[in-house]
Amino acid sequence: MNMSRAAASAAVVAAGLMVVASTGSASAQCGRASWYALNSKTASGERMNPAAMTAAHRTLPFGTKVRVTNSRNGRSVVVRINDRGPFIRGRVIDVSKAAAKSLGFVGAGHTAVCMERR
Repeated sequence: MNMSRAAASAAVVAAGLMVVASTGSASAQCGRASWYALNSKTASGERMNPAAMTAAHRTLPFGTKVRVTNSRNGRSVVVRINDRGPFIRGRVIDVSKAAAKSLGFVGAGHTAVCMERR
C-alpha cells in the first residue's frame, strides 16, 4: 500500500496526538479538590495560614506553584504547595480556605478542578 507523503505525515501527527491524549500531560492533572484549614504546622514546617494561597499535594515538591482552575465556573488561582495530602480517595489537591473562596467553592466543600504546574 502506497501512502502519499501528506497522508503519511497526517498519520504520524494523528498517532502522536493519540499518544499524548492517552498518556496525559505530566504537568496537568484533573480531579476533585477540597479546602482545609489547620491550626498547626504543615508538612513543610510552616504554620498553616488559611488566608494564604497555598495547597497540599501528595507528590509535588514543596514550593511548586500550581494554577488550579474550577471546572464548574472557570475561576482560577495560583497556589504554592506547602503541605501533603489530600488523604481522601479521589481528591487530587487540598487548597487553603482563601484559595477555595477565590475559586468559588467554600460552601460546597469540594469541586472538580484541573491544575497545571507553573
